[in-house]
Amino acid sequence: MEDYLELRLQEGADWGLWLARIEALRSSLAGLLGVRPGELALTSSASAGLNSLASALSFTGGRHRVVISDFEFPTSAQIWHAQARRGVEVLHVPTTATGDEVPLAHFEPLIDEHTALVAVTHVCYRNGARLDIPAIVELAHARGARVLLDCYQSVGAGPLDLASLGVDFAVGGMMKYLLGTSGSGFMFVRGELIPTLEPLATGWLAQADVGAMDITGHTPAPDARRFEAGTPGVVNSQAAAAGAAILDHVGLASVGARVEALVTRCLAALADQGVAVATPQPPEQRGATVAIRASDAAALVEALARHGIVTSCRDGNVRASFHFYNDDEDISRLLGALARERALLR
Repeated sequence: MEDYLELRLQEGADWGLWLARIEALRSSLAGLLGVRPGELALTSSASAGLNSLASALSFTGGRHRVVISDFEFPTSAQIWHAQARRGVEVLHVPTTATGDEVPLAHFEPLIDEHTALVAVTHVCYRNGARLDIPAIVELAHARGARVLLDCYQSVGAGPLDLASLGVDFAVGGMMKYLLGTSGSGFMFVRGELIPTLEPLATGWLAQADVGAMDITGHTPAPDARRFEAGTPGVVNSQAAAAGAAILDHVGLASVGARVEALVTRCLAALADQGVAVATPQPPEQRGATVAIRASDAAALVEALARHGIVTSCRDGNVRASFHFYNDDEDISRLLGALARERALLR
């Protein structure tokens, strides 16, 4: 960010340099995600990508339904509900009675010949639970539906190969485990689908020739840039590029192993202390977040902050999220603080 400010002072608006750096970010991010650069749109947020995609989908031919889970982040549900004026019907896949899981069996009766899209989160933002994405993709594709993955809560916390998962679309952002900041996101669109989709939401960076400055028509880019819009957040993109470079240097396999070990040790220690959690225990069913059940989640977040521990709260749970730079001392500090704030636990 300091580099951006210095260049801004010295060079002004250097669009040649800025756009070159944005393309470098696209390539770097594509390498982390296991996709081609041309399959990635760089957006201001996951919401921007979803809205662009929604404007490109037709929901015709009897396929007018979007299936989502009850684990979704609000944006990922609200955007599809907003398509009701276009005849879209949104079906919710419910959780189990405890609210901690959305099993594959709950998807099976809702995905059928009327389903256009199955839009699901990879890891739930409320409790850190992970959905069985390969199984959901297999089920949806067998019934002719496409799959959109919201990987905001998982990307950067370990290896994530979107091509291998088989999803058709994916959205995410750089603010969390990708070590960037807000105002920067991405959308993946499977290459063979790009020519069939032309979003109504567009802008000058979505054109085939960005430098043409043509006001007589609209010529969308042949790749995923067609899902972008107007002037990008240049400074946000530079922060995102710095974060991606750190992860590339460390290696996502190493990051994933470190995060998994820390979460496993934290969950075991919490169980030993009798602290209730909403996060599933099996590694394949959870992400990098440990969700601690609280009687007053907001008060517990404030109390932990006084102990120098940064957390957040969702759905009555306090979220403690781990990355490769955390260590066992951080777990011990969390456990010690929770012991002192026992009255706020559920």
